[in-house]
Amino acid sequence: MKQKFDIITSTCIPLPLENVDTDQIIPARFLKATTKEGFGENLFRDWRYDKQGNKIESFVLNDPTYSGQILVAGKNFGSGSSREHAAWAIAGFGFRVVVSSFFADIHKNNELNNFVLPVVVSEAFLAELFDSIFKDPKTVVEVNLPQQTITNKATGKNETFEINAYKKHCLMNGLDDIDFLLENKDKIVAWEKKHEA
Repeated sequence: MKQKFDIITSTCIPLPLENVDTDQIIPARFLKATTKEGFGENLFRDWRYDKQGNKIESFVLNDPTYSGQILVAGKNFGSGSSREHAAWAIAGFGFRVVVSSFFADIHKNNELNNFVLPVVVSEAFLAELFDSIFKDPKTVVEVNLPQQTITNKATGKNETFEINAYKKHCLMNGLDDIDFLLENKDKIVAWEKKHEA
């Protein structure tokens, strides 16, 4: 069982870049590992650190002005290769939600499978959200999974977002696909008994 998802109310880290691909999220040289541990520290590695391993202070994840469990990203987030490690890195860093106006499909599903909620908003809502965060880094956003709404607390504006009903159930109950099957084992066994050839 993973941490159940309900309502996340948090400050945000803004990354107003479009077409961020999975190689930028987690560079290919880190893909040798087969467990999820340690990926968070290498999230956006080549943007966070120079070739000598020194922090690049100007990059937003290194800026103490911004913090929170919500990453607000530009359009077309997670494009490129389908590596699940990118979602591992996002979750490992501590993000519970990523907000964008468009996600690459495979990456979006990888986030959901790793208990990170991808929230698709309109271009206008995203632009206003960036504006609010840059004006006041303490801006709070509420993501309500049961109601499927996202609210910018600085302006009071909100939007609804779509999510697959099965994935919503899994997130709200802290279940991965295997947990879900185990939760329904009795129903599966009963169905198989009923339909034996």
